[in-house]
Amino acid sequence: MDVSSEMIHSLLPLFMVTTLGTSTVAVGIVEGLAESVALAVKVFSGVLSDYLGKRKPLALFGYALGAMTKPLFAMASGLGLVLAARLVDRVGKGVRGAPRDALIADITPPNMRGAAFGLRQSLDTVGAFLGPLLAVALMLLWADDFRAVFWVAVIPGLMAVAILQFGVWEPAQPKIHKGINPITVDNLVRLSRAYWWVVGIGAVFTLARFSEAFLVLRAQQGGIPLAFIPLVMVAMNLVYALSAYPFGKLGDNVSHNTLLVIGLLVLIVADVRLASASDWTGVVFGVVLWGLHMGMTQGLLAAMVADHAPADLRGTAYGFFNLACGVAMLAASVLAGVLWDRWGSSYTFGAGAAFCVLAILVVALHPVSRQESRSTESL
Repeated sequence: MDVSSEMIHSLLPLFMVTTLGTSTVAVGIVEGLAESVALAVKVFSGVLSDYLGKRKPLALFGYALGAMTKPLFAMASGLGLVLAARLVDRVGKGVRGAPRDALIADITPPNMRGAAFGLRQSLDTVGAFLGPLLAVALMLLWADDFRAVFWVAVIPGLMAVAILQFGVWEPAQPKIHKGINPITVDNLVRLSRAYWWVVGIGAVFTLARFSEAFLVLRAQQGGIPLAFIPLVMVAMNLVYALSAYPFGKLGDNVSHNTLLVIGLLVLIVADVRLASASDWTGVVFGVVLWGLHMGMTQGLLAAMVADHAPADLRGTAYGFFNLACGVAMLAASVLAGVLWDRWGSSYTFGAGAAFCVLAILVVALHPVSRQESRSTESL
């Protein structure tokens, strides 16, 4: 599914600006709405997966929904259909996200969760750099024909649904599951203060890391030929894929807070480089550091949610975490688009660096201890 999605997403900002003639603000709004919808929907799918005690059926529905939207991008002649396709596609991502993460947490020993989520993130990202590679090859072959590339993206999307349907089995429940509404006062108070602090940290991290669509636009601004711009996302996702598992495994043995702060410092350097780069080499360097930051922090945050949530509320916990990140993503992407249109890309990435400093202060204000994590697990 990532091959399918990234074939489209690595080209979509350019398609919107060059073929459909939309503004950078419109790109920011579309991307912000799409990603925030995906993250917000995870609340409901996570709650429902806890209620049903089943993860796979919701994940299968989400992947199928995403696959069905791919032809709409190829047929779009205006911003309306692009927005509709992007939103429905991200609804599919939202539906499958929390049940998938909860399933990983369910079947992974607590002392290996960092490694498990890091591995999942690495494998997830393999598709995210193969997609842009394929997009580059097809753009060169078909003389920058966006729509033809979008049609080809339908095929791996359908393959992903088939693999999930016939190749993945959900482990049997250890006991008869009784459906109980997870969103009650009694259940919500079981989500500890440490968990809600992780939610806050995730939201501030998202403010500091707006939509990756702006990396694509920055690559075009840096003078990279149109057909080769998806290679920027290849570089980012390759670094992301190679770093996520090692740093996830490292997170099982060292302080989460230390890794989070180091990841934010890496993102500050990336933002400064992207703000000041005068040619394509500086842009690529900034994008590579962006990918390193993602590898250091994203699997770690997912593991921290699992550590601080009761087992029977993990779907709900991931849902609220992603809701907070979704609201932050919408705000960050719209702000990034406005700053870009009014003052230029340097202000957009400068604002990202400023939010990184804020995130470091949030982590330093209340570091989450391993002792809290273990006591929550015992509940």
